[in-house]
Amino acid sequence: MSKAVYYVQECPTCGRSLRVRVAYLGKQVVCQHCQAQFMAIDPANVQAPPVETPSSLLRRAEQLLEIVDRAKVMSN
Repeated sequence: MSKAVYYVQECPTCGRSLRVRVAYLGKQVVCQHCQAQFMAIDPANVQAPPVETPSSLLRRAEQLLEIVDRAKVMSN
């Protein structure tokens, strides 16, 4: 008889650490503490979001301001 294999995943709603069966990876699960539903994911395979640098954020803000300015000119 084989034992179930678990990994630890944090509930995205309440933040508690949960033991999740590996067999549930990629499926919807429910936190037994707060009843929130979320996807069981392998934390080792989750990619970190890209890090925004101050200069890249400033460039993006400037791009958005240019779009707004162009839209104002077109509407007049």
